[in-house]
Amino acid sequence: MAVTEPAPVALPAAHEGILRRQSLRESAARTYARSLPIVPVRARGLTIEGADGRRYLDCLSGAGTLALGHNHPVVLEAIRKVIDSGAPLHVLDLATPVKDAFTTELFATLPRQFADNARIQFCGPAGTDAVEAALKLVRTSTGRSGLLAFTGAYHGMTAGALDVSGGATDVRVTRLPFPQNYRCPFGIGGERGAELAARWTESLLDDPKGGVPTPAGMILEPVQGEGGVIPAPDDWMRRMREITAARSIPLIADEVQTGVGRTGTFWAVEHSGVVPDVMVLSKAIGGSLPLAVIVYRSELDAWQPGAHAGTFRGNQLAMAAGAATLAFVRENRLADRAATLGARMLGRLQGLAAAHSCIGDVRGRGLMIGVELVDPDAAAPDALVPPTAPALAAAVQQECLNRGLIVELGGRHSGVVRLLPPLTLTDEQAGAVLDRFADALAAAERSMHDSTDSGQSC
Repeated sequence: MAVTEPAPVALPAAHEGILRRQSLRESAARTYARSLPIVPVRARGLTIEGADGRRYLDCLSGAGTLALGHNHPVVLEAIRKVIDSGAPLHVLDLATPVKDAFTTELFATLPRQFADNARIQFCGPAGTDAVEAALKLVRTSTGRSGLLAFTGAYHGMTAGALDVSGGATDVRVTRLPFPQNYRCPFGIGGERGAELAARWTESLLDDPKGGVPTPAGMILEPVQGEGGVIPAPDDWMRRMREITAARSIPLIADEVQTGVGRTGTFWAVEHSGVVPDVMVLSKAIGGSLPLAVIVYRSELDAWQPGAHAGTFRGNQLAMAAGAATLAFVRENRLADRAATLGARMLGRLQGLAAAHSCIGDVRGRGLMIGVELVDPDAAAPDALVPPTAPALAAAVQQECLNRGLIVELGGRHSGVVRLLPPLTLTDEQAGAVLDRFADALAAAERSMHDSTDSGQSC
């Protein structure tokens, strides 16, 4: 299907003024606003309308928060119902009918072996708050301080969450290799590479001179998101469970981005059948509103009253929206839909890769998809794979935006174009997304070839 680029639209003064004031008032730390200079004013489902009158297909979905897309009717109805009821909106950690309904629905979606012996802690409103709670929990329950984390990980922006993310240097955190096929740390990939990664972990923990005392916990993502959409192999996940269980090391699964049907099962750990000790949940569980929790084995519940708290952990609107979202995804089998449609999209993208040498790898699980862009002309003679092409990826993102498609970048050098469409994506919409992406890739490809300064090509 041919893609027609939207006609250029003159930006209204209000649009320009809002962007200008944002750049003057907000910190240099802002990120999405730099690569996506739009001013959303209306949204529904996959579509965002900007103040300039342009419409965009949103494959960022609030970094995976919007499982049902923007302003889904069941979410809006749930929010209205709470507001119209006169219920308190702020209750700290008091029990309410809304919280009870949310917790009941959440536990109904969790792996049964896990949910039957679990406790829940409502944290601050962001995923990073839940990560902090999980780290504190395992340290309290084990009496140990060290942690195991993985290269390429991303768990949030607060101090403890950063410590266990890929770029940290905290000496209490031991960094382990995360297996992947395309850029395998051992240069092998596949089952053999994953097995070596598991053996490395086992050897390090069992070596009395390895310098790694028994840690308080291991934290991992079933699919690394910000790390470049890298699914953990199922066998490797099972090995991590075996290794940690044998050594009484609590296993923390960070499902902030992978949860609520995103990867083709309701929770990504279900692909491998692994039952973790702690699950970190946020983003989609709030139905677009801020909500974060940890759910964990009751045996770990060694906290004293007040040991972990937070003012904004009782958001009634978020719990209502979250319960409605969880129920809708479960009742309509949207995880199965994500698996089917995601596989179809991956297949088409792999076909696109066959025609474009600048696509090094296409990977993902369900509707969590990554396309790694590379510079084949810059590869060293002995290189196993070409280097990433971050400038090309940025150009593709811009060309996508020009065509009314919002995508995100990730990966080690921001060379992976990420697609996180809502689970309500239709076949027709999926086709439109891929058409616009293919057109944007071709345009960026031409632009890079024409540039005399870039040095990158496809």
